[in-house]
Amino acid sequence: MHLHLQKTFYAIAIIFALFAFLIFAKTILIPLGLALLISFILFPVAKKFESWGMNEIIAASLSMLSLTIIFAGLIFFFSTQIMQLTDEFTAFRGKIMELLTDVILFINKNVSFAQDLNREDLLSQMQEWLKNSSGTLVGKTFNNTTTFLTQLLATVVYTFLILIYRNGLTKAIVRFYPEEKRGQTRKMLKRVQEVGQKYLSGMLILIVILGIANSIGLWIIGIDSPFLFGFMAAVLSIIPYVGTTIGASIPVLYAFMSHDSLWVPFSVAILFWSIQVIESNFLNPKIVGSSIQVNALAAILSLIIGASVWGIAGMILFLPFAAMLKVVCDQYEELQPIAMLIGSENYSSESTGNRPIVKWVKKLKDRITKKIKDS
Repeated sequence: MHLHLQKTFYAIAIIFALFAFLIFAKTILIPLGLALLISFILFPVAKKFESWGMNEIIAASLSMLSLTIIFAGLIFFFSTQIMQLTDEFTAFRGKIMELLTDVILFINKNVSFAQDLNREDLLSQMQEWLKNSSGTLVGKTFNNTTTFLTQLLATVVYTFLILIYRNGLTKAIVRFYPEEKRGQTRKMLKRVQEVGQKYLSGMLILIVILGIANSIGLWIIGIDSPFLFGFMAAVLSIIPYVGTTIGASIPVLYAFMSHDSLWVPFSVAILFWSIQVIESNFLNPKIVGSSIQVNALAAILSLIIGASVWGIAGMILFLPFAAMLKVVCDQYEELQPIAMLIGSENYSSESTGNRPIVKWVKKLKDRITKKIKDS
């Protein structure tokens, strides 16, 4: 075994150059990446409109309009609950400040890091700090909102253009390859599109299922605006591993601030933990996991790398991009080791079947089947 220093240096240099490009061009690449994924799921809709005799521009416009109507309907459905929470925010802010003040006084009582710390003085200082920092907060909110709207507009434009010029883009990419490799290249691009489409459609199905389950559980417990919190947590599950925790923390905190009994936030935490167990072991592997075929280590690395490069957008986008990268690497003999590192094929089905929860479900299924046969 020999280590080729020149090739190793070139590989490391290319990796660093790629990361530098992703960081410096993120204002263009983030909406372009989002547009690529959205166009994957809108492609069948546009193709259906085209089969009815419409041209590409009208078909793309109607596809975008359908998606806009769906999002507008969701915003309208949740708008009243959002306004209700906005009215309660001032009262919650006061409760949070009082709770934080009590925590600081408790720590100071046991650790004694400040002398003569008075509750009223501490509460007034925190209110004064919040008042002084409100201007900065408003400025940051305005800047972030402007950036978000700009990238949203760019995403819409990119999606529309990709839908219109998808055939021309495919032909242009295929022309980079020799004549004998072009059929294989078309299959590779088709596979990449299918991976992105299945991932997004699977995530949408998972969001609907989790949103309904969360909302029904919160409604039974007695939480106000159960559908808002339920679907908010479901949407945040798009962010692997981290999003589910954040989505559960918000209704738990709301229950803690709006109810005097500790049983209510505890019940909300148990609810989300139970749904998370079912989602991680049954729903996600069946609905989403079968489409991306990325192992857990690669998924976690894509989450960390995406967060460091593009922030929240990277945490959302890098997992499906890792699955697409695996498809591309499979087509090149030199890159197949990278595909093996990303993929989940190296994990035998025996290791999955040895999980305790899978064994328990299998035993329960066998018992039910046996009782049905005996009856």
